[in-house]
Amino acid sequence: MEKSQRIRIAVAGTGYVGLSIATLLAQHHQVTAVDVIPEKVDLLNQRKSPIQDEYIEKYLAEKDLNLTATLDGVTAYADADFVIIAAPTNYDPVKNYFDTSHVEEVIDLVLKVNPDAVMVIKSTIPVGYTRNLYVRYAKKGVKQFNLLFSPEFLRESRALYDNLYPSRIIVGYPKIINRPEFIEENEAIQAVTDVARMEKAAKTFATLLQEGAIKQNIETLFMGMKEAEAVKLF
Repeated sequence: MEKSQRIRIAVAGTGYVGLSIATLLAQHHQVTAVDVIPEKVDLLNQRKSPIQDEYIEKYLAEKDLNLTATLDGVTAYADADFVIIAAPTNYDPVKNYFDTSHVEEVIDLVLKVNPDAVMVIKSTIPVGYTRNLYVRYAKKGVKQFNLLFSPEFLRESRALYDNLYPSRIIVGYPKIINRPEFIEENEAIQAVTDVARMEKAAKTFATLLQEGAIKQNIETLFMGMKEAEAVKLF
């Protein structure tokens, strides 16, 4: 595997998903973890884990990680090449939907301070959500919208281990689907992003995950975002 260049990464959210990915990537790159809870930020900057995870605790204490935590999302996102969104999307069984409001709060802030950044959603979301976001933001008049989706397959308390030894890596990027029912989505995607650039960004992101892992020869798959969302849920 070819090593990636030094990349600046911001991670929105320091739960199991966000903190494990931040720890993984901070082995080789500059990572800023963003959270809204001061106590969690303070613990991370003392190299203490705010969640129970043996490997995260060990890596924070023993590894030379390029990792800082902050409450200041504006500064973190403004300086980032990649913004990984690991915000909570709690499922409401009564309303039968995922609450994606926190994901969209991060997206809105990134678009405001650094529209050139590549955003990667790691949160659990419904199938079709990311392509619908392209349509929604194109209708809002956004000029640039760079979004990928990469599902996570992690266990609580074993999240970093599962990133170090992943069963597979999947990255979804926007594709043009040559079917009439996708005309609106295709037009929105082409209006606000460079599809070739997003495909390249997907490969770069996969390289970051491979680079931080201990496991070698990880099965790595690239696909449309809707397919990647379906893999996560099914």
